[in-house]
Amino acid sequence: MRLVMSEPVERTDRPYARRWWALLVLCLSLLIIVMANTALTVAAPDMTRDLGLSSADLQWVIDGYTVPYAALMLLLGAIGDKYTRRGALVLGLVVFGGGAVFGSLADSSTTVIAARAVMGVGAALIMPATLSLLAATFPRAERAKAITLWTATAGLAIAAGPVVAGALLRGHDWSSTFLINVPIAAVAIVGTLVLVPPSKAGHQNRIDYVGGALSVIWTGSLVYMIIEGPHFGWGAKAVTAAVVAGLGLIAFVLWELRHPHPILDVRRFADRRFAGSNLAVALFFLAVFGAFYYLTQHLQFVLGYDALETGVRMLPLAGAVFVGSALTGWLTPRVGMKWTVTAGMVGGTTALALLTRVDAASTYADFVAPLVVLGLAIGLALSPCTDAIMGSFPESQLGVGGAVNDTSLELGGSLGIAILGSLLSTSYGDHLTDATAGSKLPANALDTAKDSVGAGYAVAQGIGDKAHQLAAQAARASDPQQAAQLKQQAAQLGAGARQMADAVGASFSDAVAHTSLIGAVILGAGTVLVAVLLPRREPVETVEGIEPAEEVAEVAGDAKEVKAADAEGSEDARAAEGTEPAEPAEKVAEAEPKEPADSAAG
Repeated sequence: MRLVMSEPVERTDRPYARRWWALLVLCLSLLIIVMANTALTVAAPDMTRDLGLSSADLQWVIDGYTVPYAALMLLLGAIGDKYTRRGALVLGLVVFGGGAVFGSLADSSTTVIAARAVMGVGAALIMPATLSLLAATFPRAERAKAITLWTATAGLAIAAGPVVAGALLRGHDWSSTFLINVPIAAVAIVGTLVLVPPSKAGHQNRIDYVGGALSVIWTGSLVYMIIEGPHFGWGAKAVTAAVVAGLGLIAFVLWELRHPHPILDVRRFADRRFAGSNLAVALFFLAVFGAFYYLTQHLQFVLGYDALETGVRMLPLAGAVFVGSALTGWLTPRVGMKWTVTAGMVGGTTALALLTRVDAASTYADFVAPLVVLGLAIGLALSPCTDAIMGSFPESQLGVGGAVNDTSLELGGSLGIAILGSLLSTSYGDHLTDATAGSKLPANALDTAKDSVGAGYAVAQGIGDKAHQLAAQAARASDPQQAAQLKQQAAQLGAGARQMADAVGASFSDAVAHTSLIGAVILGAGTVLVAVLLPRREPVETVEGIEPAEEVAEVAGDAKEVKAADAEGSEDARAAEGTEPAEPAEKVAEAEPKEPADSAAG
């Protein structure tokens, strides 16, 4: 057995024997790039204290990863298709690991934001490569099951990030949340070389670099606008980004419609199954990332759990994702993708609706049911959508297919944090203003408290600290009258601190309920739209698999996958591969009676 897997998967005449081990490596690669975001939300307070980050700095530490990640995926996915998908994965892991080392050594906001941006570039290489290699390695009959496990891994990573970060932060500083990625990336690199077969498009035209550059411009500008506008106000930067995103999107669509070999054929979005699947992915991650954003804050600040305890309490979501994924594998073949995806989105809407009951008296028990329902919904909805998106692309564009799926995911997540996060902040500030009306709290202290729930509790803590100081002075005072006055002031401040803490907790709980209601309305409306878009009937499978009719000739070009080609077509395909005709086409079809034409190559 060779130490490094060197035989391209497209040249094998049967399904790759170690494909499930290869899937484990692909899922491990996916795990670290998703955890890189969710783990950072737990490490953020320590980073803020050690590096002196402002609220704007902290926001860009988190989102500096997102902008290059979302912007570059389509172009890098196409490059991986043409040259080497496995090479793109290995390079992405190297870049990601290097960025993690850089981040662990950062001593300022600028360097840590730069490190996160480097990690985002690595993630943009990794994410589409994992899906394209999965699709290329697994035969069509097994691909849905493999994608289900891939999706379940993403759900696990969302909940596992805080657990890992919380465990590390109990004995180490925040830099450990960066360094933990390095050994995992190293293991993934070795596993990729040993277990994942090389793959690239068998028939690939020249890359549409103009279209790729336009996709980077409009996607990057859109994500920047989504981050900048809601968090920092609609000033010149946000408005400029919005204009660039709009013009860039128009230019991208017009260019792709005219280009003979576009990086992304935008006509695909006229297909209801493809458009509905992308919309479902975007809407679902809008809800998931938005809910995750405020649920972790509520568990940490309002209910008082530390980082590890918060992560552990998010695990019901991860377990439910696996259960939902198992149900998907059973339900989808029986009732069809339309009903499985719709049921998942209804479940997601229900989970957000359950969170509208949150109030100041809520305990962790009130969050268990929404987390479980949300996890089940993720498992039900996302796997069929990802399978449908990947199935819409020919073998030569699997990397692009993965990039489209992942861009929808990332745009949805960014919108979720921006829209629901902005609504949460506004609602919290309004409720806190009402709750503290008539108090003697200074205006500047109230403004500080309204900035975030963490800042609100910091203000309450500051008032409490002042009360303790006055009580200590009273204990040392020699004048009984002065001591009595100090004790009275300390008691008043102590009561004020408790009232402030109660007001902050109640205001944030009310904001969670209000934001969840808006999220449920958005996802509910999206559910109706997706249900209308998705066709009732599944597409008819041909010998080439589920592919557009105009791509049949391209996919049928690999002689090992030809089942019903005529003799002349078979000879031409074998000549193009440089192989000798080993068996008649009839024997190939007999040897693989159920293998679609794109099964070995994806």
